[in-house]
Amino acid sequence: MDILSVVGLILGIGSVVVGNYLDGGHLDALLNSSAAFIVIAGTLGAVCLQTPFTDLTRALRLSVWVFFPPRIKLESGIQKMIHWSTTARKEGLLGLEAIIEIEPDPFAQKGLQLLVDGNEPESIRSVLEVDVIVRELGDRAAAKVFESMGGYAPTVGILGAVMGLIHVMNNLADPSKLGAGIATAFVATIYGVGLANLILLPVAHKIKSVSALELRYREMLIEGMIAIAEGDNPRAIELKLKGHIS
Repeated sequence: MDILSVVGLILGIGSVVVGNYLDGGHLDALLNSSAAFIVIAGTLGAVCLQTPFTDLTRALRLSVWVFFPPRIKLESGIQKMIHWSTTARKEGLLGLEAIIEIEPDPFAQKGLQLLVDGNEPESIRSVLEVDVIVRELGDRAAAKVFESMGGYAPTVGILGAVMGLIHVMNNLADPSKLGAGIATAFVATIYGVGLANLILLPVAHKIKSVSALELRYREMLIEGMIAIAEGDNPRAIELKLKGHIS
């Protein structure tokens, strides 16, 4: 679990709750089911209207990256490449067949299979880069879903505020109903702005950052496999791939 994400979520929401308490407010003042329904349902409705189903489901799957990002270690990838290149030099490219069976990463499996099949370096690069591009576009589309939600939520919150004020204006003759309308008006705005800036937009940026790290890792694998196909020695491959580590 990504502890930093947990801390960030607690700090973000806690700042609003504690700030309200220090201002003399009560937690009940921030709880309003009508405002929550308007903001959440309205935001989801707008996003569902604009987003293809595949992008929406992908966004939901990748949202777990916020707390459980994939373990991507560039150093481990370099060590894999050194092992693969050493095996290829000792046993030939066919010696990599045994590694394919135990390699958990489908992308690496595909690259190794291309090597074993004796494909030319540029052919290997073109095939693997297609996978990288498709994956990157899918991740961007998933992040865009949360970015769109972050854009819609404050606007829907304002819509909820206007609805609350309309309710207030319609009940000016009945002071007992004014409080609920005013509460819905202001709490809806808090929900919209808070949901966007404390949750939705950070989730989008987290997906982008993890995707960027995955992209670096896959590009490094491609470079390593091309080097193996060209017959470079393991030491030269290691020095080349270390340039991907900042």
